[in-house]
Amino acid sequence: MSDGGNDAARRADHLSAVPTPPPDPAAEADTLLRAVARGDEAAFTRLYELVAPRVYGLVRRVLRDPAQAEEVAQEVLVEVWRTATRYDPARGSATSWIFTITHRRAVDRVRSEQAGAERIRKLAATSAETPYDEVVDQATVHLEQQQVRRCLQGLTGLQREAITLAYYEGYTYREVAQLLDTALPTIKTRMRDGLIRLRDCLGVGAVA
Repeated sequence: MSDGGNDAARRADHLSAVPTPPPDPAAEADTLLRAVARGDEAAFTRLYELVAPRVYGLVRRVLRDPAQAEEVAQEVLVEVWRTATRYDPARGSATSWIFTITHRRAVDRVRSEQAGAERIRKLAATSAETPYDEVVDQATVHLEQQQVRRCLQGLTGLQREAITLAYYEGYTYREVAQLLDTALPTIKTRMRDGLIRLRDCLGVGAVA
């Protein structure tokens, strides 16, 4: 009787020593996303921990700039939180749904960058009012966008906002003045000063 009890105990100890298989990340993501759709913040925190590194990795393969990749990854995860109710398990896994959003967001950012650069070139070619726009045209043609962004960070807040709204968002100077609640002459002056600083930072030759 004693030996039998000892054998049973040893078998129990052996079974308890067998490691539990790790959870399937895809299945866990499915469960978590359904909970997120019900507004479960704890589930979103866990889902974030589970997919954020892979979301960033996917974005990073599309965007060369780490800072931009991190920004887009954050946008993706915010979108996941806001639109979790749209997830349909019948159409694929949660991770597939999340990575589809990720790829779309990354591609949209690339297209936005390209459209902004093209808009700058067109404005520089057609604007008789602001010939100094050529500074930005030369920068986008001859220098990497990453360097342009670095130099933009060296401008004042008003200069950076005004230039970004005008050249990347397509607003007119008057619309920029209204959006920033600043007088139009001030906006034009700040933009000219900002573009000159961009020229100096980027090493672009002075405009004739």
